[in-house]
Amino acid sequence: MTITGAHRDAEGTKPRVRGWWERRRSAALDVGLALVSAVECAFEGARFANGAGAPLPLGVLFGVLAGSVLVVRRRWPIAVVLVGIAITPAEMGWLMTLVGLYTLAASEIPKRITATLTSMSLVAMFIVAYVQMAQDVRDAPEDFGDPGAWFVPAMSSFVAVGLSLPPVLFGLYIGARRRLMESLRERADSLEAELSLLADRAEERAEWARTEERTRIAREMHDVVAHRVSLMVVHAAALQAVALKDPPKAVKNAALVGDMGRQALTELREMLGVLRAGEADRPRSAVVPLAAVGVAAAAAAAAAAGSDTDGPCIADVEGLVGQSRQAGMVVEYLVHGEARGYAPEVEQTAYRVVQEALTNVHKHAAGAKVLVRLAHRAEEVAMQVENGAPDAAGGGAPGADLPSGGNGLVGMRERVHGLGGVFVSGTTDAGGFRVSAVLPTVAPPAVG
Repeated sequence: MTITGAHRDAEGTKPRVRGWWERRRSAALDVGLALVSAVECAFEGARFANGAGAPLPLGVLFGVLAGSVLVVRRRWPIAVVLVGIAITPAEMGWLMTLVGLYTLAASEIPKRITATLTSMSLVAMFIVAYVQMAQDVRDAPEDFGDPGAWFVPAMSSFVAVGLSLPPVLFGLYIGARRRLMESLRERADSLEAELSLLADRAEERAEWARTEERTRIAREMHDVVAHRVSLMVVHAAALQAVALKDPPKAVKNAALVGDMGRQALTELREMLGVLRAGEADRPRSAVVPLAAVGVAAAAAAAAAAGSDTDGPCIADVEGLVGQSRQAGMVVEYLVHGEARGYAPEVEQTAYRVVQEALTNVHKHAAGAKVLVRLAHRAEEVAMQVENGAPDAAGGGAPGADLPSGGNGLVGMRERVHGLGGVFVSGTTDAGGFRVSAVLPTVAPPAVG
C-alpha cells in the first residue's frame, strides 16, 4: 500500500501530548528554548536592574517571566514577537526575538502582519544598536580618531538587518516548504483515493464481465446440446410407441437415437476438450478466467455445428428442418429472396433462433404443424417459426415429456438484441406460437 500524508498524519498523532503540540519532540524543543531564553533574560534583567538602579531580584524575575513566553511560540507567535520588541530597549530577549520572528514567518499568519512586526522589530533593534554604538563611539579614546558621521547609522543598520532578516527569510523558506509538502501529501491522498475508486470500478466491471460470461456459457451450452438431446427424447418416445406395432420403424428410430446420442457426446467432448486445452497452458494454481471459458464454449459450439465454416450458418437451417421431419414433425420450409453471405455472427444467430424455436415446438407443441420462413432482404434477414395448436394425434411423439428451463426465449432475445435486431414472440389467434426475428446485415454507423 502506498504511504501518503494521511498515513503519516495518522502515525504522527500517536505521540501527541496535551496542549497545542502534536509531538512530544516539539513540546520538548519549546520548553528547552524557553528555559534557555529565561536564563538569558534573567542575566540581562539583572544587568538592566543594576544600570537602572532597580532591585536585582525584580530584574531577574522580570527576565525569567519575559523569557518564558517563548514556550507559547507555536500557539501565539505574534505575542512572542511583541514581547521581544517590548523588551528590546532593555537589551533583553535576543534569542526570543530571533526564534519568534522565525516562528512568525513560518506560520500561516498573513504576510502583511509578518511584514509589520518584522519592521517594528527591525526599527527597535536599529534604535538600540544606534544608541549603544553612539555611546561607545563617544566613550572611545581619542587615539581611535573620528570614525565619521556615517559609521554609527551604517553599523546600526547592519546589526539590525543581520539580526532580523535571516530568521524571517529562513522561516518563510520553511513555511513554503511545509506547505509544498502538505500539498504533495494531499495530492498523493487524492491520487490514492482515485486509484481506489478506479480499482472498485474495475472490480465492478470484472464482476459484470464474469456475469456476462456465465450467461454466455449457459447460452452456448444450451444451444449446442439442448436441441439434439430434445430430438433424442422425441425419437425415444416414438420408439416406445411403435416398438411392438411397427418393428422396422422402431429400428429406424433407434438408429436415429443412437446417431444423435453420438453427435451429442461428440459435441460435449469437443467443448470439454477446448476448455481443458486452455487449462493445460496455465499453472495449476491459476484461476481460470470466465472470459476464456466463454470463448472456449463458443469455439466448441462452432466446432459442434459440423460445418466447414467458423460455425453454423443459414444454409444449415435446412438440415435442422430435416432432423425435425425425421422426428415426426410436419414442417414447411419457405425461403424468400436470394441468399448471400452474411457476417458469421448474423449467420450463427439466425441458425440458433430457428434451432431453439424448433426445440420449443418439440417440447411444448408435439404433433403441431410448423411453418419456417426465411426472408433475405436488402439490409436485413428475417426468420419466423410458427406452429399451430398442439395435437397429440398429429404425429407427435407421445410421452416425450421434455423438461423446460425457461431460458430458450431469453437466450434468443439476448442474441438478437446483441446484434441490434428485433425479436418478437407470442401466441397466435389459432392457439399456436410464433417466434419472429429480424437481424440487420449492415453494421450501424458509429456515433460521433
